Amino acid sequence: MAKTCDDALASRPRRGAQPVIAVVAALLAFAGFAAQAQPRPEEPIKLQIIGGLGGITQYTKIEQPFWLSEINALSKGRISATIRPLDTGGLRNQEMLQLLRLGVVSFGTAQLSAIAGEEPEFSAVDLPVLNPDVGTLRRTVSAFRAHLREVMRERYDIELLGIYALPAQVLFCTKPFKGLDDLTGRKVRTSSVGQSELMAAMGAVPIILPFADIAVSLRDGVADCAITGTLSGYEIGLPRVAVAVHAFALNWGVSIFGANGTYWDALPADARDVIRQGVGRLEERIWSQTEADTQAGLACNAGLASCAGKPERPMTVVPAQSDDATRRRLLAEVVLPRWFERCGQGCVSAWNTYLKPLHAIEARTP
Repeated sequence: MAKTCDDALASRPRRGAQPVIAVVAALLAFAGFAAQAQPRPEEPIKLQIIGGLGGITQYTKIEQPFWLSEINALSKGRISATIRPLDTGGLRNQEMLQLLRLGVVSFGTAQLSAIAGEEPEFSAVDLPVLNPDVGTLRRTVSAFRAHLREVMRERYDIELLGIYALPAQVLFCTKPFKGLDDLTGRKVRTSSVGQSELMAAMGAVPIILPFADIAVSLRDGVADCAITGTLSGYEIGLPRVAVAVHAFALNWGVSIFGANGTYWDALPADARDVIRQGVGRLEERIWSQTEADTQAGLACNAGLASCAGKPERPMTVVPAQSDDATRRRLLAEVVLPRWFERCGQGCVSAWNTYLKPLHAIEARTP
């Protein structure tokens, strides 16, 4: 079953280091899978990777095969790797930033929504309603990538190697709706602070529910709507309980893939080149899969013949274009001001420098 991610500048001091007990527990949990000894220049290199969410297409068909076999071929047999998913072994997504910084994990994936509690600036590329389609998301990531790389290296000693995205997070409802302006009074399952703030601003009532409880909660009236992935919503049976789905992407579940800086710097230069180029190819394949899965999910929820899965009761697909004016208003008046409030002047400066030219919205502080 597919899952989604539901489921102050460089001189500013690091925020919110993990409690000692949590770090020690993580060290014990990952004994035997921690940052390994550095290889000598001509020795074989064995990498240990913490990948993305297990059980989804991008992990099982793209990410896992890349590290288990393709990296070896690209390096002509010099580099090999083992990989385990981010959501196994008791690892908490919120700890990945510190585990990478400390070198407990040498190469790992971190979901931006999970680590943004410690570093709100990491939310920049996947703020609610910022990227209504994958093309806009690509441009946003491209505009912010160099700054994100600098922030991660200077504040956390992490070398940014890749940026991945999951299929679009969209709105499913059990009663018809015309768009984001038609949610007043509805109870909406959300999966982040930003989503909750957005729904509250629309007059809806945000509620927190586990991914596994979405379908039964909609069926039993605990929730009227839910935000989740286009394809994962279909796979958990939402066409049997919901009647409408919005084609408009509220979020994308963006994650970063990086390496502990000290470990990365100690690798031979030619090995670093192979890894960086290989991850670049891996990233592009994941993005292509993200776009394909987003469209496949909408097709299946609509009951179209192009859906490769079992036909279900067709939903009405609310067109994304119907909400563009509302999207820009929400971004300017709700999403950005509240993000700046959590994040501080550094984020205002970063927005105006890197993202304002793309999105043409001036930063307004609360």
